[in-house]
Order: sequence, then C-alpha cells, then structure tokens
Amino acid sequence: METLNAAELLAALGHESRLAVFRLLIEAGPDGLNASAIGEALGMAPATLSFHLAHLSRVGLISGARESRFIRYTAGYATMDELIAFLTRNCCQGAACLPRTACCDTTEKRRALAGKPTP
Repeated sequence: METLNAAELLAALGHESRLAVFRLLIEAGPDGLNASAIGEALGMAPATLSFHLAHLSRVGLISGARESRFIRYTAGYATMDELIAFLTRNCCQGAACLPRTACCDTTEKRRALAGKPTP
C-alpha cells in the first residue's frame, strides 16, 4: 500500500460518522447491512448517510451491492487488512512492542490467526 492511499483511508475514517458506519459494517460481518438498517442503527438522516457511504465507497473501505430496491453495504475487509499491515509493518524496528501487533503485523499472520481467539 502506498502512503497516499493509506492517508486517504485514514482521512475517510477520521470523521466520527464514517468511522461509526465502518465499525458497524465490520461488526455486521460479510453479510453486511442495507442502508436503512445502517441509518436506523446510527440515527443518521438518509441524505447524510448517503454522503458518508459514498465517501467510504470511493476510497474502497466499503462496497455496495444492489438487492432489488435496496443496496446492501459490506466492509472492505481486504482494504482494512492492507491498511493494518501498512500501519504495523516494522513496528518498533522489529521489536515486539505490543503483543497484539506482533501477532498480526503482516497480512499472512492475521490470516493465519483468523478464527483463533485473541490472547
């Protein structure tokens, strides 16, 4: 991941409403949620929600798929995974500074831990 790309992703998550939407979709899992469920859960007006969903979609943190009249949004887990790997790569010059960072500082390590309980 390039630094500019990481900066765009972090800027998108730097807004309280967009961070709330993203976290809600992370919690929802791969099935995601439709826009009305997101708005209801977060108490967000449709126009405001639409603006934030468009921003998150534009940078690749979420994606939407049409289901009849509705759009179901899901988190971009691959993008999130790459961002986490970018942020934690060579943390503390390779020294084990944080146990959770050390066990998942690369994409491969996180994928190996998938399904295992966090210490």
